[in-house]
Amino acid sequence: MAASRKKTLKFKTEVSQLLQLMIHSLYSNKEIFLRELISNASDACDKLRFQALSKKSLLKDDTELRIEVAFDAEAKTITVRDNGIGMTEEDLKNNIGTIAKSGTAEFLSSLSGDKAKDANLIGQFGVGFYSSFIIAEKVEIFTRHAGAKKGAGIRWESAGEESFSINEIDYDRRGTEVVLHLREGEEEFLNDWRLRSIVNKYSDHITLPIKMLEQASAEEGEEAPEPTWETINSATALWTKPKRNVKKQQYIDFYKHVSGDFEEPLSWTHNHVEGKQQYISLLYIPTKAPFDLNEPVQRQGIKLYIQRVFVMEDTEKLMPRYLRFVRGLVDSSDLPLNVSREILQDNRLIQSIRSASIKKVLGLLENMAKKDVDKFETFWKTFGPTLKEGPVEDFANREQILKLLRFSSSHDDVQDEKITLDDYIGRMQPGQEKIFYITADSFSAAKNSPHLEIFRKKGIEVLLMSDRVDEWLMGQVNEYDGKQFQSVAKGELDLDDIATKKGKKEKKVKLDDDLLKSIKTSLEDKVEEVKVSERLTTSPSCIVLNEHDMALYMQQLMQQAGQDIPVSKPVLEINPGHDILKKMADEKDQENLSEWSQLLLDQAILCEGGRLEDPAGAVARMNRLMMS
Repeated sequence: MAASRKKTLKFKTEVSQLLQLMIHSLYSNKEIFLRELISNASDACDKLRFQALSKKSLLKDDTELRIEVAFDAEAKTITVRDNGIGMTEEDLKNNIGTIAKSGTAEFLSSLSGDKAKDANLIGQFGVGFYSSFIIAEKVEIFTRHAGAKKGAGIRWESAGEESFSINEIDYDRRGTEVVLHLREGEEEFLNDWRLRSIVNKYSDHITLPIKMLEQASAEEGEEAPEPTWETINSATALWTKPKRNVKKQQYIDFYKHVSGDFEEPLSWTHNHVEGKQQYISLLYIPTKAPFDLNEPVQRQGIKLYIQRVFVMEDTEKLMPRYLRFVRGLVDSSDLPLNVSREILQDNRLIQSIRSASIKKVLGLLENMAKKDVDKFETFWKTFGPTLKEGPVEDFANREQILKLLRFSSSHDDVQDEKITLDDYIGRMQPGQEKIFYITADSFSAAKNSPHLEIFRKKGIEVLLMSDRVDEWLMGQVNEYDGKQFQSVAKGELDLDDIATKKGKKEKKVKLDDDLLKSIKTSLEDKVEEVKVSERLTTSPSCIVLNEHDMALYMQQLMQQAGQDIPVSKPVLEINPGHDILKKMADEKDQENLSEWSQLLLDQAILCEGGRLEDPAGAVARMNRLMMS
């Protein structure tokens, strides 16, 4: 087959952006290009090995799957070659010409121009093949898909700028060959020892043989023998080794391979399970959050192997959504090799592995919280809001997850000070039977809420919750360790049985019945009721919602997202001891009294993070009252 005419195509905009940012941000860590290319080659061989289970003809007479690394000092090229699944022209366009990841635009906008910070972000995103352009001025790909007829190859070429070319060529090899034409000044990589050291550092654990030509020497006066291909990695699956035989650095390097991350993992758990089931799990907790952690659709981090054969990645059935940050693999000896995602849906072995893996991760976090507080704080700052999804999603492990959760407290001045639910219960006042909390859209809003005034006066601790997930969490979780949760901003409040700092009840200020009736009349279309508050000591008013209503700030967010939220009218509580109420008691003008009543409601709504229906009208009203 003669070579066809080249077709020149434009990179997608995000690819061009990523290439330029990556070349400059990752230059100090440029040796990772080889790690990424070998990882891709390994994946290609794994895919072929799996497909060949049901279609042996794909392997034909080339059954030894391998990866080859070579260099040519004169041509200034480095070649990474595999005999894996190969690519079609469509594969090249989709896999190399674009980035098929959700959240790409958001990721690119998060880059700051700071090379060190951007390097970490790019590492979380995953650079793969594009890392070639860190050291190469031009890259060629020669490939033939395992299902294509002999000779039906495709050539891809680009200088890593705005475009790439594709054309059909005669190519007998199955698999993919990537040729890097090095930039000026990158000659350090045209060295046998340098390439071998990179392979040993990053890719020794690859289960396929990685081969390089052995540089044989000759005696004086004799011709050098033909070089032979030599395996330069151990080619043993790291996870199959006993834990005592795996060094810390090997675990770290394997994590970087399996996750594509540049950072070291925070912690990991390696388990060999034998008995009714036989499987191995190697699970990691990252230090930094994956870029797409909170995307509606994101990749799960667990790869599934069966009898050392890679079967599928992003296996959502092996880890629940609230642990989606976990990276690693499971290798089962019991599952059938022809397993599909549909079969996994209701497979008892998978359910058992999933359950045990969840326990291992939660146990790892518990151990971290007890023995390495600083490390757990790092975890919590990154993944705390994600873990808070757990008590709702995973009822079987609810108590264990709740024990791991951390919250800010009204007893602390800064947001970073966190306590556990056990800490809270241990500090309860005599007679206190409930865990009091408040949700808000920020730590400051929670800490300064009028609803906390009586609790501060009595010395009763309140949990301050300001993560977006908190309102949803507390709407689904009713108790912990036999103690009921109660929002200080919803429903009736009864603190009479709780001992106060002063040890006695204070005399209540009464409100004139006519004034209370007048306020109710002024606001009858907007509130369910107006009542004297048991919560307030310094603020004039506050909004109290029904126990099952969503907080005002969340109602607003949901409405902005187009959600129809059923809510009831709130209760307005007022503080008769406040000067505004005293002023209102002396007000004879009914119109002014109505204006004051509306002002009490407006400021109570704002304090709860709600939105006024008529902000301009509220400002005009406030100005009139200030001038009266």
